[in-house]
Amino acid sequence: MSTVPELLLESFARNGRVNAALLDTLSAADLALEDAPEGNSVGELLVHMAGFRQGWLVNISPLHAEGLTKVEDDADLDTLRAAFASGDAAALKAVQDALQEGQVFEDPWKEGAYQSNPAHFLQHTIVHDSHHRGQIATLLRQSNWTKERLEKLEEATWPVWRA
Repeated sequence: MSTVPELLLESFARNGRVNAALLDTLSAADLALEDAPEGNSVGELLVHMAGFRQGWLVNISPLHAEGLTKVEDDADLDTLRAAFASGDAAALKAVQDALQEGQVFEDPWKEGAYQSNPAHFLQHTIVHDSHHRGQIATLLRQSNWTKERLEKLEEATWPVWRA
């Protein structure tokens, strides 16, 4: 348990590039799109995704959460970009440090989170982001995004995974 597997590092980096590409295809107005009055908006989903990193790090590796700023519900695209970048860097550093030290993460809830290998936090982040990107794509389709905009989003994101 000394290093993060190369394939996982590459996948985590690709996940970050897909998130960045998604943000680059959105407009400020798109952040307000939602599926129902009680549902989440595109902006709220992105805030949740970006905040996921800090939320977990505060509990499993507090040192690595230091300096991460809580992403507010009304965050703009630039703030979201910065939050994803700093959150990804902190998550990766936390995992690398834990592995280098031969340690597992703290487990304040005693639920066994990431106890078999700290790198599972990176996998969890990829899966979590993918789930919510799917929700966002659905919202964009339901919000009458044009076929051209939807194709632009696909062209910006899918090739990252296929390379």
